Amino acid sequence: MVRHTGPILVDTMVILECHRIGAWRALAGGYGVETVEDCVTETQTGFQRRRREQQIDAPALRASLAGVHAVDDAQRAAILVQTLDLAVDEGERSLWAHAAARSDGWILCGPDTSSLRLGVRLGFRDRLVALEGLLADVGYRPKTALKRHYTRDWLRQTLVEIERLEGMGRP
Repeated sequence: MVRHTGPILVDTMVILECHRIGAWRALAGGYGVETVEDCVTETQTGFQRRRREQQIDAPALRASLAGVHAVDDAQRAAILVQTLDLAVDEGERSLWAHAAARSDGWILCGPDTSSLRLGVRLGFRDRLVALEGLLADVGYRPKTALKRHYTRDWLRQTLVEIERLEGMGRP
């Protein structure tokens, strides 16, 4: 696979997993990583219940990102109307609202099944990527294994199941 050179949009879970395994510098240094304000805010919730490696310094996080985007109510409403039946959290819904409004060559990394289903429903299946692939493309080999839902195999299997649920089975 050719390494992506455009923006990488990430959700809160990806940020937390990268910090857990010590891969954030590799990811943010290898790509133009972007997110939305709601995802940055989510990295700070539950702070006191997280282990030290999962405690994220908000100013340092912002400095390491290529962009942190605000999402307005009109963007959120456009996504909400199409996804009322999906249980997508605020950060992921805002990330998708931002992504859907863009016209550049972004890809999105986020392992939540409802978020992936939203992406498939919006027609962005081919823009969904696994953290494992992104890290491999920048030459990062984690010493701590990624959780399963950050792997390429899990993403591939999950997307097939989502397409079946959405009635979009591929020939």
